Amino acid sequence: MSQKIENKVVLVTGANRGIGKQIVETFLARGAKKVYLAVRDVTSTKELEDLYASRVEAIALDITDKDAIKRAAEHADDVDILVNNAGVLVPKGPLEDDTEQALNYELEVNLYGLLRLANAFAPVLEKNHGVLVQLNSVVSIRNFSNSATYSISKAASYSLTQALREVLIPKGVQVLSVHPGPIATDMGATAGFSDAASPKVVADGIITAIEKGDFHLFPDDVAQQFWGAYQGYSDAFVTANLSGE
Repeated sequence: MSQKIENKVVLVTGANRGIGKQIVETFLARGAKKVYLAVRDVTSTKELEDLYASRVEAIALDITDKDAIKRAAEHADDVDILVNNAGVLVPKGPLEDDTEQALNYELEVNLYGLLRLANAFAPVLEKNHGVLVQLNSVVSIRNFSNSATYSISKAASYSLTQALREVLIPKGVQVLSVHPGPIATDMGATAGFSDAASPKVVADGIITAIEKGDFHLFPDDVAQQFWGAYQGYSDAFVTANLSGE
């Protein structure tokens, strides 16, 4: 299962900065018809709206708000490609006083946000034979203790992405799980990354992976090191048909 980007309608959560903003610009440069800029504050997308005019449309969307997601799905019922880029990171180790608070916050956004989006937009993507793209991380397969709670939340979102792949592929929906390493964004700076890869590596990789019909994308050099070790396991257990059918 694969898709072309040309003339597609795309919705990107967290579209106002970092990887999300780069995804918007790259998709438009590669021929997307329109991109919905799904953000909590619609005034934050003015730069993109001034630059791309009618090819973009800002819509208010907080992925912790189930009703807002429902309204977005009803409004953007022409979406072919949904890119869930929005996420949060709180650098916390496993034994700190406020670890539980940080984990709850990250799960609310990084895990339950995906669950809410998938449930609301699945009928749209099924109707349009579309694509669901989830921004996970290399920490979804290896916990790093200085960002332990974030790693846990991304491991959970990756597990959910696998489940979504199983149920959506038979309905004609492609699913892509994206696992960047350190990327030069505000979030990357918060995590203490230095010499990080450009967000464009992620955006370009997403388009290539969609066009190839891949499930996994490990886009940058660090991520590729993880993929080199993980690919065999993935082929044997994650993307393999274990049902015997």
